[in-house]
Amino acid sequence: MLDSQPVATVPEFNTMQVELVRVDDAFHFEAVGTSGVVQHIDAATDIGGHNAGARPMEMLLMGLAGCSAIDVILILQKQKQVIDGFRLSVDGLRQKGATPAPFQKIHLTYTLKGALDSDRVKRAIDLSMDKYCSATAQFRPTAAITYSFEIES
Repeated sequence: MLDSQPVATVPEFNTMQVELVRVDDAFHFEAVGTSGVVQHIDAATDIGGHNAGARPMEMLLMGLAGCSAIDVILILQKQKQVIDGFRLSVDGLRQKGATPAPFQKIHLTYTLKGALDSDRVKRAIDLSMDKYCSATAQFRPTAAITYSFEIES
């Protein structure tokens, strides 16, 4: 059984909170975090959802993509690299029919545009994956995470 006590606010920790509100009589929810930005979550139509939002597991991959993208861009900016374009695709592999079905393999494909040094791009991605990205740390116990990148001129 899970502990029913809320997380206590502790001065030396960053505390996050998310609130989820049901929107309809099915599986459409609005989630709001401390940023105040509303995110829509829904289930697949085959289980009664209406496709009115992202699936929860998609949101996990979106979080990983956002976390790493912020890291990589910040690191490259500190290295005085000029980024003209940035795209990140994430593919996740889960076992069919398993419950629960955590991601077992995740691959990130970074596509950057600009006059960028490939060694610096690789180093920035390595730092994100191995040191800075908290979302990566959440996935590591269950998923093998790999990446590739390309620089378009």
